[in-house]
Amino acid sequence: MTTGPHTHVTTRSTYELSHLQALEAEAIYIMREVAAQFERPVLLFSGGKDSIVLMRLAEKAFRPSRFPFPVMHVDTGHNFPEVTAFRDQLVERLGERLIVASVQDSIDAGRVREQTGPRASRNRLQTTTLLDAIAEHWFDAAFGGARRDEERARAKERVFSFRDDFGQWDPKNQRPELWALYNGRIRRGEHVRVFPISNWTEMDVWQYLAQERLEVPSIYYAHTREVFARDGMLYATNEHIQLMDGEVPFQASVRYRTVGDMTCTGAVRSTASTLAEVVAEIAANRITERGETRADDRVSDAAMEDRKREGYF
Repeated sequence: MTTGPHTHVTTRSTYELSHLQALEAEAIYIMREVAAQFERPVLLFSGGKDSIVLMRLAEKAFRPSRFPFPVMHVDTGHNFPEVTAFRDQLVERLGERLIVASVQDSIDAGRVREQTGPRASRNRLQTTTLLDAIAEHWFDAAFGGARRDEERARAKERVFSFRDDFGQWDPKNQRPELWALYNGRIRRGEHVRVFPISNWTEMDVWQYLAQERLEVPSIYYAHTREVFARDGMLYATNEHIQLMDGEVPFQASVRYRTVGDMTCTGAVRSTASTLAEVVAEIAANRITERGETRADDRVSDAAMEDRKREGYF
């Protein structure tokens, strides 16, 4: 191209990231930062939608190589069978290493004591199992799928959330993360919880699942299930929950917004059987998923924060 003295040639990129592309790029950057700064990371995987997104992000960050860290599930032994089966299928398909840290093993070893009674749950027992597994394998960083919109205590987390040598979290003593600069320097025995999708919302997660055409466990979609009502929530009848006087099981069309221990995870009434219908349902809902479906978060206003201080996810 020939230009004269008065000719102006301007080149300008008009490419802009979409909302989901920006979130994806940030999460991939965080994952690569962890791989660069830490010696023994691990990806915590529950089989739920958020950890499924983490697995896809790890694929995009590190493929065609294998992940530079194993995948670990803290198994209460009271998980939904559909979720456990999905976990095994996904990890096998990806060809990654799976570590299962068992709450039952912690009980058998006398590390924790199982609760009894109608409201018994193994959910709080996961903390000891998690911390023991981190110590056993010398993990210095653990990816989690927590998001800031889930629960008010989670909104206090940094992307790099530091734990002391007892696995405890101090919300008033966290490092600044200005300009997306992450300081991963730790002392021996300490570790960091890392939340790559901290800035995502429940809607973002579902839209990303749709964009990437990712499968999720079937319990995320409406299905007929035998449930019973307790404290304003619907629980699936199962061998791990003891019914109380007046609690009568019945059939209902329900789905789950989050997955976890069957003893404390409630279902919501729903007819949403497709991704599009789930997204529409979420758009009309003004209650957070944990606020609507997790009994362990209703113990007190500070229930989640208290557990996180002790080392919970």
